[in-house]
Amino acid sequence: MKKIIALAVGALFASIAMAKLPPPSEDAVAKSDEAKAKTEAGNKIAAYKLCLAQDKAAAYYFKAKTPANKAVEGLPACADPGPYVVAKVVAKS
Repeated sequence: MKKIIALAVGALFASIAMAKLPPPSEDAVAKSDEAKAKTEAGNKIAAYKLCLAQDKAAAYYFKAKTPANKAVEGLPACADPGPYVVAKVVAKS
């Protein structure tokens, strides 16, 4: 009996979870796009700062551990992503 009740409750919750939500408004879509762009810009800045820290650590390591007469290959340069610029949204007509 408990299994049947549990199955019925589970089916009820599954049908509620499968309900279709209305499509988001244009404002909600614009806000989510802006949030996504901000997150991507933040990730690029974080990657740039990580690259700078890795370069600093590698330079210290090569300076301390490499003999003076041995040449060290150059490291790839870090690409500065620049400041975050807000993208202008074009309204649909």
